[in-house]
Amino acid sequence: MSAADVDAVAAVHLAAFPRFFLSFLGSRFLRQLYHAVLADDEGMAFVAADGDRIVGFVAGCGSAGFYRRAARKRWFRFAWASLGALMRKPSIARRLLRALYAPPKTSSSGALLMSLAVDPAVQRSGAGRLLTRAFVERARERGAGSVVLTTDKVGNDAANAFYRGLGFSLASEYVTPEGRAMNEYILYIEA
Repeated sequence: MSAADVDAVAAVHLAAFPRFFLSFLGSRFLRQLYHAVLADDEGMAFVAADGDRIVGFVAGCGSAGFYRRAARKRWFRFAWASLGALMRKPSIARRLLRALYAPPKTSSSGALLMSLAVDPAVQRSGAGRLLTRAFVERARERGAGSVVLTTDKVGNDAANAFYRGLGFSLASEYVTPEGRAMNEYILYIEA
């Protein structure tokens, strides 16, 4: 992924996750988030394209410390980008701060796969599998012993089966303060 891809990546994110919190924060916030991944020393991000059109992406970093680093370095940009969402729904302020400054703890110190999305029009094309493999390979090259991710537990059977099919194992289950049941998956890799 390059900086020139970020607008298209934000559009794919919005199409793939229309009812999720980060999507509610909007395209400006998502662009800041993915620019932060690219700017981070531990950032790892790839895109899948069909010709010139980006149809999927994966983004993450070498550790869970990304959120604090990004919030510290880009707090004003994140605040400005989330202003519209905060005005529409002021009650999200606490959740937004928690997302940036106190993200969920993972049970592993492995590389963190933060986001994987494929345009709904081309899902089941193999793009998600290729993107995940590229992320795992980059994590391996950087010396990570594992890759961890979280995804919704309820109403998300396809994603949970997808990760299990790629060799990820359920590491833990938890419920967010908002009441979302989540699964944490881990894939151990050899450096």
